[in-house]
Amino acid sequence: MIRRPLVLALVVALLPAVASAEDLLQTYELARNGDPQLSAAESSRLATKEGAVQARAALLPSLTGSATLSKSRNTAPSFTDNSDPTNPVEVAGNLTTETTTRSYGVDLRQMIYDRSRFTTLKSRNALSQASDFQLESAGDTLITRTSAAYFNVLVQLETLAAAEAAETALKKQFDYASKRLEVGLAPITDVHEARAQYDNARANTILVRNAVEDAYQALSEITGQPIRNLKGLPDDFKPALPESQGVDGWVQTAIENNPALRAKEFQVQSAEADVETARSGHWPTLYLTGGYDKSKSWTDRTFGGNTFESDSEGRGPSLGITLSVPIFAGGATQSGVRQALATRDVASDELEQQKRALVRNARNAYQTLVAGVSEVEARRLALVSARSAYEASQVGLEVGTRTVLDVLINQQNLFTAQQAYAQAKYNYLQNRLLLEQAAGTLDVSDVQDINRLLTAEPAAKFEPSGG
Repeated sequence: MIRRPLVLALVVALLPAVASAEDLLQTYELARNGDPQLSAAESSRLATKEGAVQARAALLPSLTGSATLSKSRNTAPSFTDNSDPTNPVEVAGNLTTETTTRSYGVDLRQMIYDRSRFTTLKSRNALSQASDFQLESAGDTLITRTSAAYFNVLVQLETLAAAEAAETALKKQFDYASKRLEVGLAPITDVHEARAQYDNARANTILVRNAVEDAYQALSEITGQPIRNLKGLPDDFKPALPESQGVDGWVQTAIENNPALRAKEFQVQSAEADVETARSGHWPTLYLTGGYDKSKSWTDRTFGGNTFESDSEGRGPSLGITLSVPIFAGGATQSGVRQALATRDVASDELEQQKRALVRNARNAYQTLVAGVSEVEARRLALVSARSAYEASQVGLEVGTRTVLDVLINQQNLFTAQQAYAQAKYNYLQNRLLLEQAAGTLDVSDVQDINRLLTAEPAAKFEPSGG
């Protein structure tokens, strides 16, 4: 079941329904309220914390109440009459004895010393702290998952706009080639080439539309409801690096703050405590036991048609101390120690591997972001050049200095440049968030900073199915 704090629920409730998410921040708020992966992480954290509560309860007294009512019947062919102790007599005949017993009481058990209980609590507390960082990591991942899906929709919409423009332009080229063929100014091969390119553009537009539909569905998978009318980057977008502390500073911040790494550190601490728990199997335990019981019995003896009744009653407290000393368990205790040591070594190696991967990812994210600033500008200039080349080839075709094939090639280059520019812009935004995620400093303020940049309508209009 997906649950969120009341304040967040009210924020989401105030957002316009379904098609209201028009920017990244609103989409993220919907994802916070509806993403099942984050909900599962929250539930997992709650379940893990209950382990610490249960381990703490094992250190406290346990009190158990009990009540018993039983009835028994016994028939014997003979019995010994002990009414005269100096002359017991064996009497033949069936003796039927019926006994009814009623008892109730309260039993107390308190640990005085049990090393395994203390080390288990230490292990569970470490796992409880790890679960806090795991939830934080899941929240950071939600931001980057949501932004990646959001940006992918915008990239696909820009690709669709370029595909539709290419289809329209190629249709004009095909018509133009056909008319020139009719008046004998162009060979049939120009028509065939133009027709082939036009048909390919139509097929490509269909594929891009399907990609846009799937991108919308991927975003709805996170938010739990359809998303419409997204905001994108304006044409005059200029990327810039955030206030930099250098790649080594980002790496050090990541080592100190990354929540996934912190969670793994606490998991190693838990594994260390589990080793001590396994070793405590060699240690004695001491428990205090006590209680209060009350019982009463009724007995009916029947012999020769005569019935004799009797009853008894008892009550009183009990108190004791139980010392248990392990002597031999078939090697199971030592095996458990070896197993716990191996598990701890696995956790330690995973921590080292995760730390190395984090260092690499933080460096790569920073370097990719730095390169992304230059890439966006280079892609923009490449787009300007591709558009100029296409327009020049069209003019050249009209005056006879260029062929239809030249125009078609330049049209394809223009389409590729438009697609690459869109991808570079949104990759830059995504890499900003990925760097903050690696450093462990990602939060909603970073989403707000990115969101302020998204002020333009998408390049293409598209109405997804299902809404």
